[in-house]
Amino acid sequence: MLLDTISEIYSNQNRLIRPIIGEIQRDLITNIDITSSFIIIISGMRRVGKSVLLRQLIRAYNKNTCFYNFEDHRNTSFVVSDFDKLLTVFNNQRENEAYFFDEIQNIDQWENFIRTIHDQGIKIYITGSNASLLSRELGTKLTGRHITYELFPFSYSEFVGFNNVGYNIDTFSDYMHKGGIAGYLQNENDDYLQQLFSDIIIRDIVVRYNLRNTKTIKELGLYLISNTGKQLSYGNLRNIFDIGSTNSVAQYISYFLDSYILFEIPKFNYSLKKQSVNPKKIYSIDTALSRVNTLSFSKDKGRVLENVVFLFLRRKYKEIYYFQGKGECDFVVKYKGEIIYAIQVTYELHSDNMNRELNGVIEAMDFFKLNRGLIITMNQEDKFTFENKVINAIPAWKWMKDKE
Repeated sequence: MLLDTISEIYSNQNRLIRPIIGEIQRDLITNIDITSSFIIIISGMRRVGKSVLLRQLIRAYNKNTCFYNFEDHRNTSFVVSDFDKLLTVFNNQRENEAYFFDEIQNIDQWENFIRTIHDQGIKIYITGSNASLLSRELGTKLTGRHITYELFPFSYSEFVGFNNVGYNIDTFSDYMHKGGIAGYLQNENDDYLQQLFSDIIIRDIVVRYNLRNTKTIKELGLYLISNTGKQLSYGNLRNIFDIGSTNSVAQYISYFLDSYILFEIPKFNYSLKKQSVNPKKIYSIDTALSRVNTLSFSKDKGRVLENVVFLFLRRKYKEIYYFQGKGECDFVVKYKGEIIYAIQVTYELHSDNMNRELNGVIEAMDFFKLNRGLIITMNQEDKFTFENKVINAIPAWKWMKDKE
C-alpha cells in the first residue's frame, strides 16, 4: 500500500475516537489493567462492541496513542511489509506511548510486528474475532507477553443501562427476547441479525478456512443455535448432515466455537478421555441471534432462559459443565480447581417438574459435597432444605442484579 493511503486511512479513523451517541461503558473495562506491561488482547464475536471498547480504553489511557483498524475495507491489500509504513505514519504524529489495533489478525505475520514494537517498550492493545487464530499466533511468538479478555454482547446490567430502565421481570423478559447486540438494539431490525449470522458463516468460517460446502456449514450452524441446551453427539450430527466423519463434524464445530457464535460445554467427568467422547451441550452467543435465524428456539422459553443463564456464567467462568447421574443438573461451575456451584434452570417450578429439578441439583450437590445449590427461575422465589443442604430458588433477574 502507498504511504499516503495508509496516512489517509489513519487520519479518517482517528476522527472517530470520541464517544458516540448512546454509547455506554462496557463492564469489562473495569477488569482491564491499562497500566499493565502485557499486551492486552480483546477477543469476541464480530459486532459485539470490541471497537467501541477499544475507543473507551484509548480515552481511559488518556495519553498519546495511535489507533488503526484493519477491518477497514481500504486495507484489503495491506501486507506485513506495510507495517513499517504504518509506523512512519504513527511517528509523524507525535511521540506515542501506546498503540491500539483493531482486528489485526487479518494481516499475515502480524505477531512478528507486535513482538518487535512491544520489545521497544510500546504498550499494545489488540482486538480479534477468532479465538483459534489469536491463540495459535500468540502461543508461538508472544508466549508470556499477553493477557486475553473476552467480550460478549451486553449483559443484563448493560442492557438495563443501554435502555435506561430498571431491574425487573419486564425488562428481563425484554432482554431475553432482544438479546445484547447493540447494533440490533438500536433499531430492532431482524435483517441485521440475519446478515450478521451470514457474515460470520461466510467470512469467519467458510472463507477463512477455505471450505467448499457452504450450504452444509450454514445448515449445521442453524441447527446448533436452534438446539441450545440439548445434548448433541458428533455421530448423530454426522448422520443428520451426511458429513464424512465425526472428525469433520468436530472440526466444523470448532470453527463455530472459534468465531464465538457458539459455546460448548461437556458432561462432567474426572476422566478427560470420557469427557471428550460424551455428548456435549451447545449454547448460543445471543438469544436474539438464535431467535431471528431459527423457527424453534424462542418457542421453548425454558431453553432461552437456560441460554441467558449460561452466558451470565460464561462471562465470569471458563470451566462450566453439565452433570448427569440418575438425573441431570444443568450447570456445575469449576473455579480454581474446585466445583463451586450446582445450578438448575427452569422457567417455572410446578408439581410436574418439582422432583426432577430438585433431585437433579441435589444429586450434583451430593457428588461434589456442596451444602448449597441454586435453581434459577423466571420469576419464582423459594427455599428448600434437605438435612444439611439448602437450595435457593431465585428469579434470574434478581440473581443477575445481585451478582453483577
